[in-house]
Amino acid sequence: MSKYKEFTDVELLKSISKFDSRALEELYDRYSCILYTLTKKIAPDQETTENILVDVFSIIWKKAEKLDFEKASVFTWLISLARNKAIDVVRRSRSSEMKLDPYDDKYENYFIVPTLSSEIDSLDLESAVKFTPKVERALSKLTDAQKYVIHLAFYEGYTLDEIADKLNIPIDTVRSKILTALNIFKDNLAVG
Repeated sequence: MSKYKEFTDVELLKSISKFDSRALEELYDRYSCILYTLTKKIAPDQETTENILVDVFSIIWKKAEKLDFEKASVFTWLISLARNKAIDVVRRSRSSEMKLDPYDDKYENYFIVPTLSSEIDSLDLESAVKFTPKVERALSKLTDAQKYVIHLAFYEGYTLDEIADKLNIPIDTVRSKILTALNIFKDNLAVG
């Protein structure tokens, strides 16, 4: 058995930050399935999903040192990184007529690589799996309209302006609908 299987997620990221390819392989074995599942919910097709996953692990290889190993949850960082990358790819694919910032190292560091607050609750894969049914119950209690605005904002990466245009409603209404849906979701989680 490989010594890397015994490593914690933090130990793997520390090794990856020193360009240890075996540590990256182990991290891939642990998380590629869940990151693929997440990006598949955001990306329009399988090829895009696979390309995003490759990009995510490339970013991990290059930027593992950006994680504050003492404060942040590796799982939360990985999920945030995959979501940020997937949403950026989707936004860029539908914004051919809009002027977008060039995708360079500075852009990636600011918009793609997560900077997590120590205020965020730490979450690991095992806890997330246990928490999933509660989240699904809380989501199921939302109306279809509430689910839709959350989906547009958090899975398709639409801005408030884009949602307002898509739904043909004022931006303040969009903001209100999203806040209402999130508050109801939070309340459902508390009782769920």
